[in-house]
Amino acid sequence: MVNQTQAKGPLSMTGFAARQGAAAGVEWAWDLRAVNGKGFDLRLRLPEGIEGLEAGVREAMARAVARGSVQLTLKLTAGEVSDAMRINPAGLAAALAALASVEAQAAGQGIELAATSAAQVLALRGVAQQGGAELPDPAALRAALLADLAGLLNDFNAMRRAEGAALARVLAAQIDRIAELTATAAEAAEARRPEVAEALKAALARVADAAPGADPGRVAAELAMLAIKADVTEELDRLRAHIAAARAHLAADGPIGRKLEFLTQEFVREANTLCSKSGSTRLTAIGLDLKHVIDQMREQIQNLE
Repeated sequence: MVNQTQAKGPLSMTGFAARQGAAAGVEWAWDLRAVNGKGFDLRLRLPEGIEGLEAGVREAMARAVARGSVQLTLKLTAGEVSDAMRINPAGLAAALAALASVEAQAAGQGIELAATSAAQVLALRGVAQQGGAELPDPAALRAALLADLAGLLNDFNAMRRAEGAALARVLAAQIDRIAELTATAAEAAEARRPEVAEALKAALARVADAAPGADPGRVAAELAMLAIKADVTEELDRLRAHIAAARAHLAADGPIGRKLEFLTQEFVREANTLCSKSGSTRLTAIGLDLKHVIDQMREQIQNLE
C-alpha cells in the first residue's frame, strides 16, 4: 500500500523511479516512468507465469496515479548460484522406478542387464541440478513483488510531489501577478469613468443635433446600452473569483490539473472581454498582459496531475 501520510500537495504527471529486490533465489528490477497525458494510460511489461500479478499491479497503480501516460517494467532474473549439485527427490524417485521397471521386464524375458552405477543415475534427466536455489511458488513470489511495488510507488510519488511543489510555487506567483493586473485594471476602469461619461454626453449631443425629433426615451435606452457594454465591473469581479478559486485548488490535496485547466479557460474569457470593452489603450494593455500570464500559467498546469 502507498504511504498515505506522504500524499499531500499537487503532483506532477512526470516522474521516474527504479527499485531492485530479491527473494528466495529470484532477483527483480522495477522501472517506472510517466509523462503528461490527458487521462490515465498504463502500459505494463511483466513476466508471465505469475498468476494474479498483473491484476495486483493494476490495482496498486490505480490507487497511486490518477492521470498521465505511465509505463511500468518488471524484469526477473535467477539469483546467485552455487556450484553445489542438488538432487531432485521427485526426479530421482521417478528415475529409480523406471530403472526397476526395465530390470524387472528384462529379467522376465531372461535378459540380464549390467548393473547401473550411481553416476549413470545422476546423469539421467531431472535427477540432479547444478547450483541455484529452488524458485518460490508463484503465490509467494507475487506477494513479495507486490510488497516491493509499494516502496517503488512511494519513491515515484515522492519525486512527482517534489516537482509538483515546484510547479505550485510557479503557479502561485503567476496567480499573484494576475491578481495585481486585475487590481490595476480596476484602477484604470475607475479612472476612465469621467471619460466614458463625457463620451456618452457627446454622443447624446450628436444624436440630438442629427435627429431633433428622436424619441428621448429611445435615445436614453441606446446610450444606457452603450454604457453597459463599456462597463467591465462584472469581468473584474469574475476575475477575482477565479483567482480565489485557483488559490484554493493549489492549497488542496488530490488531482487539481483538470480543475485548473478549466479555470484558465475562464480567465482567458474574461481577459478577452476586458480587451474588447476596454475603450482605452491602458486597459487594453493590461488585458493583453493578463492573457500573456494566463497563457504561461496554462503551460505549467499541463504538467499537473
